[in-house]
Amino acid sequence: MKYVICVPDGCADLPVPELDGRTPMEVARTPVLDALASRGEVGRAAVIPEGMPPGSDVGNMAIMGFDPSKYHTGRAPIEVAAMGRTLRPDQTAFRCNLVVVRDGVMVDYAGANPTNEEAEAVIAALQSEVATSFEGVEFLAGVGFRNAMIAPQSWIEADCTPPHDLSGDPVVLPTGPAAGFLVEVMEASVEVLAGFDLDANQAWLWGQGFQPQVPSFHEVHGVRAGLVTAVDLVRGIGVLSGMKICDIPGATGWYDTDYEGKRDVAIAELRAGLDLFVIHVEATDEAGHAGDVTDKVEALENWDRRILADLVPALDEMGPWRLLMLPDHATPLTTRTHTTDPVPYLLVDCEVDGPGGTFTEPGVADCEPVPGHELMGRLLAR
Repeated sequence: MKYVICVPDGCADLPVPELDGRTPMEVARTPVLDALASRGEVGRAAVIPEGMPPGSDVGNMAIMGFDPSKYHTGRAPIEVAAMGRTLRPDQTAFRCNLVVVRDGVMVDYAGANPTNEEAEAVIAALQSEVATSFEGVEFLAGVGFRNAMIAPQSWIEADCTPPHDLSGDPVVLPTGPAAGFLVEVMEASVEVLAGFDLDANQAWLWGQGFQPQVPSFHEVHGVRAGLVTAVDLVRGIGVLSGMKICDIPGATGWYDTDYEGKRDVAIAELRAGLDLFVIHVEATDEAGHAGDVTDKVEALENWDRRILADLVPALDEMGPWRLLMLPDHATPLTTRTHTTDPVPYLLVDCEVDGPGGTFTEPGVADCEPVPGHELMGRLLAR
């Protein structure tokens, strides 16, 4: 049996005025996905446990079958793991976004999407010009605007607002016992970024935490698994749990990501012997944060046309298979930030027809939400 998990990050939504009160999932032309839903099981998943922040770190941990209430220690430590670093007990990690702030307003949490090379140069400058002023501080380059900072463990004592929660709003600086250090670093970054020809003009620190202890995916779930993503926090969950991490050149974490490349590496790894493969695409989440209706609908249609249309026949050739598809959280276009709302899920078994349904928010509105981390057991039929 082969297993595939498809994660269209943040694709769940609320009714959108520009779509006549429908959601992107209702409007998108997805004939392959519709056919799968008609013979599968649809429902709602509570991927964000009550009381936890609605982030991709929490949601993807749940999708991987790990209860976030037991294993989640913060977003940034997961991303640092993807960068090949293990935190010591006296260290904490922060996410370090490159952002655009003008007149005290968060104009762009993604820093106008700098390239990896541009961001790496900025991070190198922050290391040489800012980190040296603070004992135990180190900046790490990630993917584009998504970077990280390691700091003394005491710096964890601060309340930090995710920049995507501030899109178009006045900035909210860190508060709490360690806030002074963080604000000092963020203010110092302004001068550093002024030396670059980029729209990004500040570093923003948030998502801090200490080293998580995630169990082995194989030992917990009994299958050999891999994943492909352009997002370090998803890659980090894979690293921490011992999954095979498959990188492809065209994975950007943006609208222009290589859908076909992600499909093809999934097919190749399953044919080569892996039992389960996770395909993660960030585009729908970025469109939600940007409030871009057209791009969110197009990203959903790209899943259907550029991944599922050829993935399903390839799975048929390999023998029996099951597929689970769901977002890690909702990112409504009208609010432009994550929510804790339960999300639609689709579970398909190629050999056993389910009750069928519609993989949309209204299509599952009457379904009782199931804990997101329990869906892995349903996928593996345990």
